[in-house]
Amino acid sequence: MYEDVVERVWRGRAASVMVLSGGITNHNLKVELDGGEAYVLRVAGRNTDLLGIDRRVELQAAQQAAAIGVGPEVVAVVEPEGYLVTRFVAGESVPLERMREPDTIRRVAQTLRAVHQGPPLAGRFNSFRVVEEYRSIVFARGGRVPGEYVRARQVARAVERSRGAVPERPCHNDLLNANFIDDGARLRIVDWEYAGMGDVFFDLANFAVNHDLDEDARRVLLAAYAGREPREAEVRALELMRFMSSFREAMWGVVQAAVSDVDFDFDSYAEEHFQRSAAIAAEPAFRAALGAGA
Repeated sequence: MYEDVVERVWRGRAASVMVLSGGITNHNLKVELDGGEAYVLRVAGRNTDLLGIDRRVELQAAQQAAAIGVGPEVVAVVEPEGYLVTRFVAGESVPLERMREPDTIRRVAQTLRAVHQGPPLAGRFNSFRVVEEYRSIVFARGGRVPGEYVRARQVARAVERSRGAVPERPCHNDLLNANFIDDGARLRIVDWEYAGMGDVFFDLANFAVNHDLDEDARRVLLAAYAGREPREAEVRALELMRFMSSFREAMWGVVQAAVSDVDFDFDSYAEEHFQRSAAIAAEPAFRAALGAGA
């Protein structure tokens, strides 16, 4: 299916291609050449621009991540499609259970701190605007926005008022378990599609939500990230942005249901994350954080 792309990149080289697991939006292929080199060819799905993905910013973020040893080396970009070629990193996807262990959480915190201390990116990621943009895209495409959006947006407005203006730093914004690779020495992060200048607490919350970190584990994350015991304002910020992470993920599913041709139940995916965002909003820790901010 992708032989023509492989031939364009590695013209005249004998290559074997294997489909890698993971990824709803894109197709990831491992390409092994006759000389023993191995690469990952990431073939972008259709209509990904409607998800807020800017391939130029993604490339910049991936290159910066590689430069600081957080991401794999970027080898090439296939034009005009914008497909990304990176060097294959031999390692493992860290099981969820191990990601919740304090030692692994500390490694993640150090990795994210290195990302957040990097040079500016050319794009922005504001979760409050993203959910609104997703809603507009769905309506423009004739799709349906679930009724849960109204209540979630009300909560999001309260969260935005509580957070106020925040410094913007380079963020990944899609810290799913599948996007971490452990090579035994370093944790690498892949798939920088949603990278942009944003709120570091969205990144931290995104990791916390996607790995089901409990309150104790979230404090470990904050302490390791800050290099000291977390301040209460930092604890509150993480609690509030956990809601935004789930809300954004729910609306991502709603957009995908309207625009994607991938055989996947995006409606159920969206519903699951709406339920999770509602559950977070009902937690005492979230309600206390929102009340303290008010």
